[in-house]
Amino acid sequence: MKQNRILMITGGNLSMGFVREYLKSKKFDTVIAVDSGLVSAGELGIPIHYIVGDFDSVPRELLEYYRSGNHSVTIIEYSPVKDATDTHLAIDLCMELKADEIVILGATGSRIDHMLANIHLLYILLNKNIKACLIDEHNKIYLINHNTTIYKNQLHGPFISLQPFTETVSEVTLKGFKYPLTERDLFLGDSLGISNEVIDEQADILLEAGILIVIEAKD
Repeated sequence: MKQNRILMITGGNLSMGFVREYLKSKKFDTVIAVDSGLVSAGELGIPIHYIVGDFDSVPRELLEYYRSGNHSVTIIEYSPVKDATDTHLAIDLCMELKADEIVILGATGSRIDHMLANIHLLYILLNKNIKACLIDEHNKIYLINHNTTIYKNQLHGPFISLQPFTETVSEVTLKGFKYPLTERDLFLGDSLGISNEVIDEQADILLEAGILIVIEAKD
């Protein structure tokens, strides 16, 4: 069965050179520009299917350009006074579109509050069994709650960090890593899982219960 893959471009920091290179090898069924992510999406020159947000940080002339009848795009506008971030609203749209996988670009940057909120939005998708990650030039961030195999030649960067998302992650075992673990409980506030490396062609993250934040990173 064909997978429904969605690319979401939000308003955080983006290295356009990195994004152009990344998109060369990736195929997406739907592209969603979130608020000022529309500026980046427009600069990339990629087809946009949905534009979502309150548009408080979007140049008016750019929005009017996409409002013209020359574009096959759906614009969903919200009031700036709302109970969810624009990215959260775009996540809701992705679920309505029955996404199987979501890649979110521009979800990190100088606003740590927004970045933390975006990491927590991954929890919603994890509970819906939707594969999702935040990606920038240096990091790929996702959540796992089950045994997971990662492959060295597919990593975003050479460093792998594992941080508890839940209060406890029980019986974590790491195989194929420079620093292995055997049935070790990890707790909130524990830095044990920072900056590991995969040394075999593939590595296994095994856990009994709980949720881990996984960060594939490069300097």
